[in-house]
Amino acid sequence: MIDSWEMGGRLLLAAVLGAVIGINRGRLEWAAGLRTHMLVCVGSALAVIVSAFGFNDVLVRSNVVLDPSRIAAQVISGVGFLGAGTILFLQREQVIRGLTTAAGLWAVAAVGLAAGAGLYVAAAMATVLMWAILALLKPLEQRYLQRRARNGRLRLRLAEGTSLARVQAAAEAAGLPVKRLTLRPREAGNDIVDIDCDPPPSREQMLAKAEELGAVEGVVSVEVAGTSSR
Repeated sequence: MIDSWEMGGRLLLAAVLGAVIGINRGRLEWAAGLRTHMLVCVGSALAVIVSAFGFNDVLVRSNVVLDPSRIAAQVISGVGFLGAGTILFLQREQVIRGLTTAAGLWAVAAVGLAAGAGLYVAAAMATVLMWAILALLKPLEQRYLQRRARNGRLRLRLAEGTSLARVQAAAEAAGLPVKRLTLRPREAGNDIVDIDCDPPPSREQMLAKAEELGAVEGVVSVEVAGTSSR
């Protein structure tokens, strides 16, 4: 059985490590911020402490055998309901948001388990890696990966009553390598259709295709990487 100071140190370490990740997520105003990550991490640490040391009084009996890993396993699976609450499907934009936050909560729970189990180095190293993934890799992802996706995208604004089938037929007739069409209905104003192309054509080709699509009946405007046609 660990003493009270050791127990308190493990819980405090879990709170600090959870705060490191929570500050980054809270700064970006995600659903799960500083306090949520700290609570998940501390709760996980407490769960594994209880699992490992909370039943010492019954272990003196010869017919009692406990597996300390059982509660830890339940924490990893049980935190999924909390992560699910941070995942949102935005109907208007047809995108899913919150997956990174949900994954972060799941990983923070594992950090709390490590801290509660006394694996201080593993908990600290995992926190550093998680922080680097969340804080440092995001600018690179936005700069290279998402920019590539934007370079192959045409955004069309459609007049009321314009069918998506007409837009798709026009895009295929223009020779665009269409990967996905996304319709974003608007209650007021023109509906928006995003046409993602893969592989992305050159900018000159995209501008030429935009001119062709701009002449289609029902297409109000076409935008290519910040440039509008028609």
